[in-house]
This record gives sequence, structure tokens and C-alpha cells, in this order.
Amino acid sequence: MSHHIRAVQQEDWPKVKELRLAALRDPVAHLAFLETYEQALARPDEFWQDRTDRAAEGRTSRQFVAERADGRWLGTVTALVEPAGEKTFFEDVPEQSQTHVVGVFVRPEARGTGVVDELFRAALAWSWELTEPRVERVRLFVHEQNGRAEAMYLRAGFTRTGDSVPAPGGAPARDYELALARS
Repeated sequence: MSHHIRAVQQEDWPKVKELRLAALRDPVAHLAFLETYEQALARPDEFWQDRTDRAAEGRTSRQFVAERADGRWLGTVTALVEPAGEKTFFEDVPEQSQTHVVGVFVRPEARGTGVVDELFRAALAWSWELTEPRVERVRLFVHEQNGRAEAMYLRAGFTRTGDSVPAPGGAPARDYELALARS
């Protein structure tokens, strides 16, 4: 499968929207994402433009995609900067700056081809290259029932930290934190 990995650009917002909607139709989307297909579909174009602008800018976040020669996007991953001393989405305050990997998705036809490994390499490389702030670790969360995703994260070098948060939606499930420290 011929493709290349690149960061999103501002003009990519329609593809960012399309791929997110495809991800939210995945059978395990309820385990992996904090919104539903219906919620995302209802968002105005300005939301997708703003989201893409921030990811393209590359200061507080960066979204990477795997793109085929014909322009079709096969997968994506986003890294969000969490500066030391500032409250994160999960209300914790990291002692050292880190990035938080979110929005991981690979289309079914590209799974098992190495696309996700390449996306993670790009997100990790970007994280380690940041100088302000200097990132000391990369983290992510995985639902306790999403074994396929956790296996991939472990293969990429992440390990469970022992921390977890309640899974969204009020069910008595947990999302486990996995992290990879700067080497």
C-alpha cells in the first residue's frame, strides 16, 4: 500500500472532518472517542476549520495523516501539548511537559499494513523535537476493553503507568494511561 505520512494543512479541513466521521462509525468508536458520529456531524464547518488550523499550526497540537497517492487518507493521529504546571483535560497537572496522543484511527483496509506505526513515529518525532516546551513524555489513554488498540500502543513502546480514569459515558469501566518517556 503506497502512502506517505504528513502533517495536516489548513486547507485539509474537509478531509479532517470526513476521516473523523469515518472513525466515529467504527465498531469500537464508543470505546475510543469522546463524541458520537451524530455530535460530530452536527458541528458547523467553522469548528472543523478551527480544529484543523490549530493542528496545522503545530504549536499546541499536530495532526498527522497517512495519505495515498490518490489523496485518500488512510489514518490519523494527533498529539496535544500539555505544558508542565497546567491543568489537562483530565484535570491533572503534569510536573513535566508532555504530549497526549488522541484521535488514533486507521481505516479497516489499511490495518495491519504498518500505517499506524508510521503515524506514531511521526507523532513521537514531533513531540521529541519540541523545544518550548521540551516534552519529557508522551501519554495516551486506552479503554480497558480495547485490547486491539492497547496491543498496538505496547508494540510502539508505551507501558501502563498505573493511572486510570473513569471511561466516558458513566459505565463502570476504566481508561488506562500508557506513557513513553524521553530516552
